[in-house]
Amino acid sequence: MLIRYMQVALPVRLASEGARVGLVVLAVDRTGSAGFGGALVAALLVPSVVAAPVAGALADRVRRRRLFHVGCLVFYGTGLTAVAGLAGRAPTPVVLAVAGAAGCCTPLLTGGLTSLLSDLLPPSERGRAFSLDAVSYNLAGIAGPALASVLAAATSPASALVALGAGAAAGGLLVSALPLRPRPGRSPALRPADLGTAAVLLVRNPPLRSITWASGVGQFGTGALPVVCVLLAARYQTPWAAGGLMTAMALGSLTGSLAYVWRPWGAQRPEWTVIAMLFATGVPLAAVPWMGSATAAFGGFALAGCCTGPLFAALLAGRDRYAPPNARTQVFTLGASLKSTFAAGGAALAGAWQAAGPGSLVLAVAGCQAAAAVLGALLLNGQRNQADRPLS
Repeated sequence: MLIRYMQVALPVRLASEGARVGLVVLAVDRTGSAGFGGALVAALLVPSVVAAPVAGALADRVRRRRLFHVGCLVFYGTGLTAVAGLAGRAPTPVVLAVAGAAGCCTPLLTGGLTSLLSDLLPPSERGRAFSLDAVSYNLAGIAGPALASVLAAATSPASALVALGAGAAAGGLLVSALPLRPRPGRSPALRPADLGTAAVLLVRNPPLRSITWASGVGQFGTGALPVVCVLLAARYQTPWAAGGLMTAMALGSLTGSLAYVWRPWGAQRPEWTVIAMLFATGVPLAAVPWMGSATAAFGGFALAGCCTGPLFAALLAGRDRYAPPNARTQVFTLGASLKSTFAAGGAALAGAWQAAGPGSLVLAVAGCQAAAAVLGALLLNGQRNQADRPLS
């Protein structure tokens, strides 16, 4: 069953990660404007933050779940294909609207898919399943942009985006092979109050509150790393470090996720694994300002990445363990959107404060991880009385 799930998750997440590069390359090829490419990426990503509660709430209530997920994933892939045909040929607002419509389905490519593991696997198998799912995110983050670049160079930017869209649509069709039974009765009507169910849980439930906001603060720091890496490359006078340091962190994260698949320690208390790994992530990053070469910094980033792999796997397991079934997908989609929002804020702040220099910025990133760990521990207040067992 896990193999069937991965056959869905990998192609749609490769498409999601690759589209960010594919859209920019397409925009430059058709219009010569990287700014238009940035607008397309924003149009694809920003709606997901707003749509996450709605998409999650619908997924938690719709009776025919397979049909719902198939439709959303195929719609996303079709949207990418449409943008490939329209960019540079149709009015800009129309192209941005099509990208935005596809972006509304993005929460179901990430947290929405992950939430299905609870319905597909027994509790005894979920720990390793969430770890393997974290691996799919890591692989997509590494291979997706590379795949988009290779396809664009080998064929054309438009063909690359069409291929990514086709991959997402094909993954969506494979959802029909997953044994997701229809819910009994008719689908309950979605009320405005239902859209806040997950938000209430992320504030009132101690473990969910802890892992959500702690990981968000940590992501605020790591979201700044692309800017930091560019500055470090200039400091070391090593151009490859601009992308190489982020690659090191991604490879480390993949290694950590695979290690956690092999031995998922802390499975009974995933919230404490998140807290411990947040603190551990900051330790090697804090040493980077005193490293005298890009090679040494590469090792520091790789070690930090090794901690983010188990952190993410434990975060997914924690959402599953403590979210009630009637709001599970909404918890996953809203949690993923909050992380993306924090990351975007960190990147924007780093860009505004780049005059502080790479040493100060990477220390600030490390400090965010330590602050996140402390916040996570503080937000667990009341766990013994309220959340020693999963909610139902």
